[in-house]
Amino acid sequence: MRVLFCGDIVGRAGRDVVVNSLPALRRDLRVDFVVANAENAAHGFGMTEKICLDLFDAGVDVITGGNHTWDKAEIIPFMEQDKRMLRPLNFPPGTPGRGAGTYTDGRGRRILVVNIMARLFMELLDDPFRAIEDVLPLGLPKHAKYEAVLIDLHGEATSEKMAFAHMVDGRATLVVGTHTHVPTADAMILDGGTAFQSDAGMCGDYNSVIGMTKEPSINTFLRKFPRQRMSPAEGEGTLCGVLVESDDRTGLAASIVPVRIGGRLIQTGNTVEA
Repeated sequence: MRVLFCGDIVGRAGRDVVVNSLPALRRDLRVDFVVANAENAAHGFGMTEKICLDLFDAGVDVITGGNHTWDKAEIIPFMEQDKRMLRPLNFPPGTPGRGAGTYTDGRGRRILVVNIMARLFMELLDDPFRAIEDVLPLGLPKHAKYEAVLIDLHGEATSEKMAFAHMVDGRATLVVGTHTHVPTADAMILDGGTAFQSDAGMCGDYNSVIGMTKEPSINTFLRKFPRQRMSPAEGEGTLCGVLVESDDRTGLAASIVPVRIGGRLIQTGNTVEA
């Protein structure tokens, strides 16, 4: 199975590059299943029902979130209703929505998708290292009848993301970080067969400060201005993510490919195989 994960979609530039690129990517890369993080899709903060429906129409199968999941309150009833929407698993009990779901691709193969949030330099949610045990298979994904197990780990610190990935190594197909909006150069397959990248990067305009127009951030750092309202940069977007192929015998990763399409960044690199 070939799975494409798209990093944080930021504003219109991010939405446009994903919606415009995804149909061809699904065809050309023979993608079976697509997950995208859309917590910054609505003008940089949160998401709306219309935006999510547009992403689904373009070929996204599951949408994940993070600390900005609730920035647009209108998403709450839609998230409760549509099982393709996920928010971090380790929000307290009673929080609307769900943090994990089982889905099928076009051939009926089962995929477990988990959205979870780290805690270092983030809002202190429930412990992600403990919370993941409530949903993750105890052994190989295939033993639990999953073709793939995909984890979006939304967090700031690469150390925390790496420690988490090593803890679940051999039980997930992919652990990929979101939130920092910069693609890291550490795509690899861990000893137990789990593919990992500390951060997938964002889908958005990289002629910016992590997707936002430059001037407010420059003024904050240079002159210690009070924090100004930020707006997404609206130049040409880059689609950043990872393409992972699972091993049919185990459900673990056979290869991982960083994906970078369009915009200012150097384009897609080479495959990393087990």
